[in-house]
Amino acid sequence: MSDSPGFTVMPPICLTFDNGPEPEVTPGVLDVLARRGLAATFFVIGKKLRAPAAFALAERARAEGHRIGNHTFTHGESLGRRSAAEAVAEIAQTDALMGALHGPERLFRPNGGGGAIGPHLLNAAALRHLEAQRHTVVLWNAVPGDFRDPEGWPGTARAMLDSAREPVLLVLHDLPNGAMRHLDRFLGTLLDAGVVFTQEPPPACVPLRRGLDEGDIARYVTEETT
Repeated sequence: MSDSPGFTVMPPICLTFDNGPEPEVTPGVLDVLARRGLAATFFVIGKKLRAPAAFALAERARAEGHRIGNHTFTHGESLGRRSAAEAVAEIAQTDALMGALHGPERLFRPNGGGGAIGPHLLNAAALRHLEAQRHTVVLWNAVPGDFRDPEGWPGTARAMLDSAREPVLLVLHDLPNGAMRHLDRFLGTLLDAGVVFTQEPPPACVPLRRGLDEGDIARYVTEETT
């Protein structure tokens, strides 16, 4: 990977995985990360944690140094398009199932619907709950679409990274669609190019930290429906 104009080193990458755990896929992702010596964050879907095998995978990820975050209970309609009660339940049910999977920070990622950013991500009730429970909201700035393009996503991701001018929060998905069979080669290419990986999300992708507004959380909130 060539350096971007004006940079001697590419911006660091924070690597995250959404929508698991999946017993067919997540073990292989964890194996790749271990082999490459990389730490990531897995944003899990609450209802999947009801399966003992899936919960055990989240426990394995936590034990191997990865962070586990809440990615709603059902990953259905975005929270900004839900009622107050539904939105809060999507967060609270998953938190309850996660239990000790939470780290020092209670991480939460809303679902955007294909990676879109906007006020559809949260409603006012969801925000109040996240503030009260001192959650850290982690968004994103690079979604190469591995969930819809399991073969072509590495090229899309490479183009995003080549043009990056700020630290990147990359969203991939440990889903059983075949996309993650390209993960090892993709990460190897980046590491060979000298790209630095970090587990810390870029500040620009964290509008709420430990329940406190970092300056722009209102951009992602709409009033709840009745």
